[in-house]
Amino acid sequence: MDKYPDQKRAVQYLYPPIDAFDQRMLGVGQGHQIYVEQCGNPNGIPVVVLHGGPGGGCSPAMRRYFDPSVYRVILFDQRGCGRSRPHASVENNTTWHLVADIERIRHALDIDNWIVFGGSWGATLALIYAQTHPESVTRLVLRGVFLMTQSELDWFYGGGAGKFWPEPWERFVSLIPEAERGNLIAAYHKRLFSGDITQEIRYGRAWSAWENALASIHSNGASGESPGDYARAFARLENHYFINDGFLEFDGQIIANMDRISHIPGHIVQGRYDMICPPTSAWRISEVWPSAELRMVRNAGHALSEPGISAELVRIMDRIAEGRT
Repeated sequence: MDKYPDQKRAVQYLYPPIDAFDQRMLGVGQGHQIYVEQCGNPNGIPVVVLHGGPGGGCSPAMRRYFDPSVYRVILFDQRGCGRSRPHASVENNTTWHLVADIERIRHALDIDNWIVFGGSWGATLALIYAQTHPESVTRLVLRGVFLMTQSELDWFYGGGAGKFWPEPWERFVSLIPEAERGNLIAAYHKRLFSGDITQEIRYGRAWSAWENALASIHSNGASGESPGDYARAFARLENHYFINDGFLEFDGQIIANMDRISHIPGHIVQGRYDMICPPTSAWRISEVWPSAELRMVRNAGHALSEPGISAELVRIMDRIAEGRT
């Protein structure tokens, strides 16, 4: 399965960077302005890219998975992050606001329907969006599936992943008094929303560092220090969504609603050794989604940039472009 075992070879299968032909700020209500860009072929197959986090923001590197002569690629920064404003804001910022924003973008760009491409939290949002607006989605391409369940949060913030990565786990936990370590999401929430910017940046960097340390299969457990503004926004938004259970009505909602999109073709690319979003979620979703194919990449973790994952995603998008899937 792992056809592209090294980064140098995998990069050959990524399209060269392409410039955006349209960049704009789109007002979506409640005081929020979101950054939206388009690149590739203005008359091509539309595909919207949903970034991870919540709070990660989009980047030019995310354009490289699509043949620019074939695809009309739409990227945007979700509320509160990247170039969207207000920065790091969690007011009027829920999953359902984001679902509505995606539809606003589609209407603003006069697109009938589109492919939805997302990884990690972007996969979560893609599934929820498709279940809410199935008529707007022609196909789903997902990577590193996260289903926004309590068991997944317990794995990553309750010590499961920490058993494999004790050094970065200790750094993450050590900032919290022992009496509060039974609920690290709540403990970090208290500090990320303290109103003290210095404290919020400190804990934002610690929150981000724990996740970044586990993203790649090649990680040694260390992660560079993220810029303060980015780390604070990323951590606040992610924590805000997680402490509110993704704003879903019940645990397991995505799996329970899969019948709404059973007819939509799907492609799932999952790293076998993903420590952030373990493969069980990708496997579970594939078991109840008859129109989906699951590609388990043997020597890969979570990151979009993992060589095997990158190559598989490009292969899928090329097959779609050629009408072979």
